[in-house]
Amino acid sequence: MPLAVCLFLVHKDSMHTIMKYLILAFYSCWTFFLQAQTKKESPFSLNGSEKEIIGRIQFASTRDSLEQNHFVNDYMLTPKSDLFFGVSLQKTLTAYQKDIAPDLSLEALFRQGNFQFTLFVDGKEIYRSNLAPGAPMQDFQNSKLVLKRPLIDNRQGQGSWSESFWNRFVTNGGAEALTDGKHKIRLEIRPYVQRDSIIVGEVIASGDLPIDVSLNPVVIADQYMLRKPTQYHDVKPANGKFDRQLLKQLKGMIELGVFKKINGLVVLKHGDLLIEEYFNGESRDSLHDPRSVGKTFASTLLGMAIADGYIRDEYQTLDKYYDLTKYNNPDPGKNGTTLYDLLTMSAGFDGDDSDPNSPGNEENMYPMSNWVDFALNLPFKKNLKGSWHYFTAGVVVLGDVLNQKVNGGLESYAQKNLFAPLGIVNYRWQYTPQGVPNTAGGIRMNALDFAKFGQLYKNEGVWQGKQILSKQWVQKSLSKKMTIPGRANEYYGYLFWNKSFQLGGNDYEAYYCAGNGGNYIIILKDHPYVIVITSSAYGQFYAHQQVDRIMKEYVLPALLNY
Repeated sequence: MPLAVCLFLVHKDSMHTIMKYLILAFYSCWTFFLQAQTKKESPFSLNGSEKEIIGRIQFASTRDSLEQNHFVNDYMLTPKSDLFFGVSLQKTLTAYQKDIAPDLSLEALFRQGNFQFTLFVDGKEIYRSNLAPGAPMQDFQNSKLVLKRPLIDNRQGQGSWSESFWNRFVTNGGAEALTDGKHKIRLEIRPYVQRDSIIVGEVIASGDLPIDVSLNPVVIADQYMLRKPTQYHDVKPANGKFDRQLLKQLKGMIELGVFKKINGLVVLKHGDLLIEEYFNGESRDSLHDPRSVGKTFASTLLGMAIADGYIRDEYQTLDKYYDLTKYNNPDPGKNGTTLYDLLTMSAGFDGDDSDPNSPGNEENMYPMSNWVDFALNLPFKKNLKGSWHYFTAGVVVLGDVLNQKVNGGLESYAQKNLFAPLGIVNYRWQYTPQGVPNTAGGIRMNALDFAKFGQLYKNEGVWQGKQILSKQWVQKSLSKKMTIPGRANEYYGYLFWNKSFQLGGNDYEAYYCAGNGGNYIIILKDHPYVIVITSSAYGQFYAHQQVDRIMKEYVLPALLNY
């Protein structure tokens, strides 16, 4: 509101009234100033005094409501409901941190501190988290006064830092506290700085929300119908039986949101189509992004390139393809790194996607103009060589080697030698900044074509009677080359995972490709099934956990116990 309009509000009555309107005018002007400072992130409309607005956390049930400052006074928490919060702060996070650590620079405050979030249920503290430095971004922490974030975003959520906080709350007591029925949650925000010990400031924002929890809907299986599989190119419908009631129960759980963001379920039996279900707007024709499932295609194409004589074998070293003296951090270990090391995630390059502080973490790669240079410039650590650590950038190097060596480049070679023989015609590559197919992951296909890719391995490289991938390469790919640290009885082959599902006291061994969001191609070793689950729960903590539950409680019992 312009200052002239603010001053126009002053009444000619008593001094008390004049002061009242001057204060109101000041608050309106302050709101206008904040809007100018925070661009699109405008503070909430004033409905009372500054004390009621500044520092008061308010909640919204949709993203649009949040942006329009339409807040709720109570809330129904269901498997499908979303929850957002907004708050207008008195000053920036950095300014609050300066109050408790005045001698630290802005950079040090950003690197050593953040918000502390605390959630209470019915007056009892359930979970407190000192958010890891780095998010929100430094510019926000230094200059913004308005915070609007999702806690639960079932539609567009990508596992952002605020969603991750809620997810940690759920797994650290929240699920037990939020039983079905009425509750009150309280969110408090404080600043903190990590020095020799953690220094925490006073509460800078708080808010309460009465909620009615209904997270356990009753699923009536007979209310759901299963699709009848039909012919898909060269894949014909199967005649096999399975527990249809159990699959209907699963379908209800997905459609009611108990299992979130599941998009497709396809099961092949002996190569024929047994089960085909789609959810959340996807269909047989949907091209789905499976993230790191796409890494396995690099292994397949490398096996083909070796069979065709473009590459001698997987034990060739990187110095056959790159002059490593031209890259940063030269080391003899780099020269001796083999394609096998990249296939098995056991190279000595200092890259570990599970470690946010690793210089070779994939998130550091994506903003770079050349991903191969990013990988080859990394330091080499002898203690990493031969030990398994998830290194996405190494698979990008594999793709670049293939693109150099195969006839016509990687994209043309893949189309001619893999996709055309499998009858896969509708797919979409993602590309590196150099225009090379992105073997880090993300090749888009429909669920049925992912299943055909899995069936190729189930068939030991044979499709329609023709050996298009060598049996020896399939066996190498599915063998247990590496033990996964911290996971009992889980292994890694040539960009393939291996584990056993426990069911009824029995172990069912499976080879699988896996990608962020809960995407899987699963090949049962001793049973005639290939199972594909597509999901878009990208970045969500529950993504892989819920697929494991779907397999153990629904899909495997429906197939194996019938």
